[in-house]
Amino acid sequence: MIQRTALQRLEQWKSSSGHKPLVLRGARQVGKTTLINQFAEGFDNYLYLNLDRKRDRELFVDDDIPTLIDRIHIHCRKRKSDGQTLLFIDEIQNSVDAVRLLRYFREEAPGLYVVAAGSLLETLIDTHVSFPVGRVEYMALRPCSFVEFLNGIGEKYDADVVRSLQGEAIHDRLMNYFLNYILVGGMPEVIMKYSERRDVLAVDSIYSSFRNAYIDDVQKYARNNTMAAVIRHIIKEGWTYAAEPISFNNFAESNYRSREVGEALRTIERALLLELSHPVTSEQVPLMPNYKRKPKLLWLDTGLVNYYAGVRNEIFNAKDIMSVWKGRVAEHIVAQELIAENFEFGCRRNYWLRDKLDASAEVDFVYQYGNLVIPIEVKSGTNTKLRSLHQFMDKAPHDIAVRVWTGKYSVDTATTPSGKTFRLINLPFYYVGQLYNILLKII
Repeated sequence: MIQRTALQRLEQWKSSSGHKPLVLRGARQVGKTTLINQFAEGFDNYLYLNLDRKRDRELFVDDDIPTLIDRIHIHCRKRKSDGQTLLFIDEIQNSVDAVRLLRYFREEAPGLYVVAAGSLLETLIDTHVSFPVGRVEYMALRPCSFVEFLNGIGEKYDADVVRSLQGEAIHDRLMNYFLNYILVGGMPEVIMKYSERRDVLAVDSIYSSFRNAYIDDVQKYARNNTMAAVIRHIIKEGWTYAAEPISFNNFAESNYRSREVGEALRTIERALLLELSHPVTSEQVPLMPNYKRKPKLLWLDTGLVNYYAGVRNEIFNAKDIMSVWKGRVAEHIVAQELIAENFEFGCRRNYWLRDKLDASAEVDFVYQYGNLVIPIEVKSGTNTKLRSLHQFMDKAPHDIAVRVWTGKYSVDTATTPSGKTFRLINLPFYYVGQLYNILLKII
């Protein structure tokens, strides 16, 4: 079983005084139910409801919380007892009444720990019902990080090495594992299947079932048949546009108009299957996305992208990650790692464009560290020009930049053509998820 870093975040919630009901938000198949089942092992009592089931939904018939709790115990065939009790309400999007009643648990049952989750919760929040503002907490769960992937395939020692930033001695081994991570991706079920025989092809049936489930789920929230058709088209054909700035009009060789595609993309985004990563033009906080420029399309998981876009054979035969698909696979996995262990809902990735309409300068990502905006370029070891990065650093009020590459970790002194000196962190792919800790040591 994969030991998710999110368990630590859940333990913090459990130990906090005056804890509120926790709403766990994440796309289908990222492991929400499994995570809470693991978390439940630390409780004396565990009550589980799945609101896909009618008999579970029917429990939420009135506003009397003590009566509801009694009813849930009887329904789950669990006696009330001393000790800590966890109530997990899964697939809560199926009951507006259950969502509405979340607001009362903190005041009327402060000793009960309540977690709610749902695959399409985000779409429900925006279209059908208002969540109780200030009465609940939120936590985001995403596909597994590289370190969690290593734990999932039984390589705990190497996972600890990455966490402790001591990977230089086993650099080649870690890069080989990272290539496998790119191929497999971070979906927990896929990782567990892969770990059985280390066979990438053995997970194909899982990939196929995911896409069909995503289409069936998300199109339920289409407001008409046209929107449902656009959603199906995007989920079937949009993977080949991963890590690429996209135009909405006629997206993916379709005849759909910009308004139709934009509405469908935003619906899929609310289901957390993709993110529209908008550019920023500033080198300082606050980061203000420019919604008039093209967003980059970032999907939920790179393993899914590779399978659906049909580029796995290219990755198998690649001598350098940066050579695959014009570097877009490398950029996409970096995007995934930058957010994999961030549990704050609403955290987004951005890239940088020079603030001129005719400018071509672009930095792959910007990363906010405190009040600093750190530029990140994903470049091969032989590419030393970094022209766009230099343009960013000329305007930045600090001296830190990052290049993600296939080489070993190092920090170099670099100089822009205009003469500004800065520190360039050369970050191997397997350390991207550790960037915060690295910056903590350097700055």
